[in-house]
Amino acid sequence: MAELRPFRAVRPNAEFAREVAALPYDVMNSDEARIEVSDKPNSFLHIDKSEVDLPIGTDLYAPEVYQKARENLYKMIEDKVFIQDDTPCFYIYKLTRNGRAQYGLVACASVDEYLNGTIKKHELTLEKKEQDRIRHVETLNAQTGPIFLAYREKDEIDALVSKWTKEHTPVYDFASEDGISHTVWVVDDSATVSEIAALFEKVPCLYIADGHHRNASAVKVALKKRGQLGDDKNAEYNGYLSVIFPANQLEILDYNRVVKDLNGLSEPEFIEKIKQNFIVTETDGQAKPQKRHTFGMYISKKWYLLELKPSVADENDVIASLDVSVMQKYILSDILGIDDPRTDKRVDFVGGIRGLDELERRTRHDCVLAFAMFPTSMTELMNIADDNKIMPPKSTWFEPKLRSGLFVHLLV
Repeated sequence: MAELRPFRAVRPNAEFAREVAALPYDVMNSDEARIEVSDKPNSFLHIDKSEVDLPIGTDLYAPEVYQKARENLYKMIEDKVFIQDDTPCFYIYKLTRNGRAQYGLVACASVDEYLNGTIKKHELTLEKKEQDRIRHVETLNAQTGPIFLAYREKDEIDALVSKWTKEHTPVYDFASEDGISHTVWVVDDSATVSEIAALFEKVPCLYIADGHHRNASAVKVALKKRGQLGDDKNAEYNGYLSVIFPANQLEILDYNRVVKDLNGLSEPEFIEKIKQNFIVTETDGQAKPQKRHTFGMYISKKWYLLELKPSVADENDVIASLDVSVMQKYILSDILGIDDPRTDKRVDFVGGIRGLDELERRTRHDCVLAFAMFPTSMTELMNIADDNKIMPPKSTWFEPKLRSGLFVHLLV
């Protein structure tokens, strides 16, 4: 079963919602965040990337950064930029990009269900990133970044969500600077709240789509608080802020690769090595993959389409058959000597939202080689999570991104 809990969200007053809502803290650097908040005193980046309010060069993990985030959050609550609902509610969060809509239920997911595997993961986490979010949550005594979860769709849930959104007026309805529309409804009827919770009890599991570090840190904070305060199942820290979507509404974009050198090879030598496992065809224009096991390659102002030879493909292994695994093994590792893409500075990753023009730009700026990927599917992600396996790093890029600041979960 999937246990979802309503909660009393701290959320923006309607007049401030558009200004408050911000992209997640981990999709921009400090310099970009400073520019973003320059004319937005109520941007949630003042909480999620509070170094913007401290001198340039401040250590991002210094205690004063977390204290500044706390100060900013509670000042915005005091100033009524944020309000808190009187009773525990669910919330419906609709995102629309290029005419394509997805409806998520905002709720608190269960720490215990993460621990027992009902909430399934597909990525490894880095201790440094976990510790950052742990300190952030502990200092604020609040969860500020929602975890992006998915479930295998159920008609009864979809029907209930559709009925509520048609019969009730949203509290927020705005478009962000990137053209994505954000619409939020408060589900404050106790009977409907109970019905939603009951329907999710029939959902066998949830999948982490994005936010593995936030998820792991929320669980570690809860376990620490259990040790300090006791294991009260109803305590707020035993649930964590999530937005849960039906999997069939989600879109994963390509997550592309750029590389800084050819590992000592000449370009002809490199291409000959590629041909050992791929059919290589030069194209007239950009080579955007249209199916699995095909890759676009850009080098020396030329695009090539790479197609994995059938004799090489391993369709019996759910991990090895992923395009990101094929790219990692047969090109990045075997040819370019990049064995750990999470730590090797010779490779970088570019979300598909930036397009293939960005890959060309990077080869002119700081790289010599770029690869365009075919997106991983939600089916592949869920099958891997069901098998308790781990996907290679940088396998998925979800769009649109959840905005931070529309919902805060206080752990009190």
